[in-house]
Amino acid sequence: MRVLLKKVLDCEPDAAWRAIRSPAVFREVSSPLLAVDSLESNGFPTMWAPGDHPATFRMLGLVPMGTQVIRLAEENERADGVRILRDTGYGVSGALAAVTLWDHRMAIAPDPAGTGKTLYRDQLIFKAGLGTIALWPSFWAFWQIRMLRLQQLAPTWRHDVGVDAPASSDTAA
Repeated sequence: MRVLLKKVLDCEPDAAWRAIRSPAVFREVSSPLLAVDSLESNGFPTMWAPGDHPATFRMLGLVPMGTQVIRLAEENERADGVRILRDTGYGVSGALAAVTLWDHRMAIAPDPAGTGKTLYRDQLIFKAGLGTIALWPSFWAFWQIRMLRLQQLAPTWRHDVGVDAPASSDTAA
């Protein structure tokens, strides 16, 4: 089954790209429906790198859902300027292990209208055997709420200056 969303976010593409690679943003857009805790030895990094990131998930912060490996890959050197973060992770235990295919892609591009904002596309393809159809409404609803949270947070991302922006001559001493 597939969930597909597309919105223009009120932030610059560089800020959106940083945000979707941030475990803090991931946890914030998942909350309060899901609480996510890292199983990495030092916890979640400030910025996710490509690779495997094990985590535990709890519905509403209380009900254990199991363990999942978040497996990230980046595609950020496309000629058309689109950057894609792809999660092809898998459930290890609990209810999360019922999902047999997980392919989540988040694409960041400049708004084609030239507004300076971000065209954000989000696609989830998943399978869970006979449970696929039963799970689809839950994933669809969660993705709608997640998108609302992304839209609410996006304007604050433009203030994430300093991560990869050079210091201006006004502030240089």
